[in-house]
Amino acid sequence: MAAVPSSAGFSERNARWRERSEPLLRAAGGALIGFVLFVVVWQVIANLIPSIPTPGVTWAAARELFANPFYDNGPNDKGIGWNLLASLQRVALGFGLAALIGIPAGFVIGRFKPINTMVSPIISLLRPVSPLAWLPIGLLLFKAANPAAIWAIFICSIWPMIINTAAGVQRVPQDYMNVARVLDLSEWKVLTKVLLPAVLPHVLTGVRLSIGTAWLVIVAAEMLTGGTGIGFWLWDEWNNAKIEHIIIAIFLIGIVGLMLELALMQLAKKFTYAEE
Repeated sequence: MAAVPSSAGFSERNARWRERSEPLLRAAGGALIGFVLFVVVWQVIANLIPSIPTPGVTWAAARELFANPFYDNGPNDKGIGWNLLASLQRVALGFGLAALIGIPAGFVIGRFKPINTMVSPIISLLRPVSPLAWLPIGLLLFKAANPAAIWAIFICSIWPMIINTAAGVQRVPQDYMNVARVLDLSEWKVLTKVLLPAVLPHVLTGVRLSIGTAWLVIVAAEMLTGGTGIGFWLWDEWNNAKIEHIIIAIFLIGIVGLMLELALMQLAKKFTYAEE
């Protein structure tokens, strides 16, 4: 005969369920209230400034826009889906190149003090430069808009990776390095067995910062270079006086940027054991 669960067991499970669900419900309720207030403020502003479309008009335009996001009527008339994919492709190329160069460079700079002494002033000089200031250099080097935009993403993405990786290497406890020296480990084993596990959270922080910067830069770069991309599409809609499409593009850019950052944050959480 099956045992009947006791009331104490039910109470304990209910208490655990409330403990887990109440923070989520409070967060969801707060987010909902904030969104409703945002829409109300938007509606008030739209009533005061007729040139700004209302939430209802923007929603109707979004439904029509996303009904067929991948239409293709030629080079200058593509759906918003194609434009978004073109921007993501440029970000992936520029960001990937920055990771391939920036992360190893950060390890070298953090590991060897003479190199750090030589390179740090150059990084400090170039890092504050606006990424768009590098765009004309890209056009000069590559003679085409698409690689110039990728170049701008590369140059703005590389600094957070270098700086965070180098800082992580420099913060590795000296005891770790002393043990590696006693065991007479090769430089490769020091890198893979000691430095990499300890520095990985710092590397991922640099990667997360870089992807956000890269996504910001591509929109501005595409406005200047033209062609296919969410930045160019946004600017083209401004020229067509479709303000509701501009607002839709702003929301879409924000959502994609948030998704990219959340994905990297989840990845970073898996490696927090390295800091313990």
